[in-house]
Amino acid sequence: MVWALIVKPIIVLFGMKLTPARGLLGRPRAFDIEKALERALRVFWEKGYEGSSLSDLTEAMGINRPSLYAAFGNKEALFRKALDRYVERTMAFVRNAINEPTASAVAERLLRSAADMVTNPHDPRGCLTVRGALASGEEADPIRLELALRRSEGEALIRKRLEQAKRDDELPPGANPADLARYLATVYQGMSVQAAGGATRGQLRRVAETALRAWPTE
Repeated sequence: MVWALIVKPIIVLFGMKLTPARGLLGRPRAFDIEKALERALRVFWEKGYEGSSLSDLTEAMGINRPSLYAAFGNKEALFRKALDRYVERTMAFVRNAINEPTASAVAERLLRSAADMVTNPHDPRGCLTVRGALASGEEADPIRLELALRRSEGEALIRKRLEQAKRDDELPPGANPADLARYLATVYQGMSVQAAGGATRGQLRRVAETALRAWPTE
């Protein structure tokens, strides 16, 4: 009885390291979740999903692994939260483009804005939904599928706008809205890869202008 009440607790406490600020070692630390998520987004954006190790993430976020698990669940869940933040922020350029009054204006704004966005000097180069899926192994299939879904959602917005343009006779009779939407998405995604490889804003703007010359006219 004496051993159970006195000696055992002493052994347990002796086996746990204490620090003045945190008490028992390993206890999750308090931190700003929004700032930590923003830093995680940047790591994923720069390195992709598989290229971002837990050590990379915790170092950038300024937290330990128990805190990451407690706040976000795991690496995959953290990536999905970071992706939500990225899409909310960057898909604005697609929404702005589809609000242009004509189909040709939609295409022009989309590609010109894309050239500027993927070379923004304040952000990692390229697009997370494109870069995040590159060089992914089988274990990252759920993430690759999620990124494909996010890209298809943007393409669907463009297709819907071009279908309306076709009904309004803004496109020639032989133009296919789905094909045109895929064309624009392919050019944009290609510019993202090129930007990640070092292409300049000026070079990508010229790519946009070249692509626009192939846009169907009456």
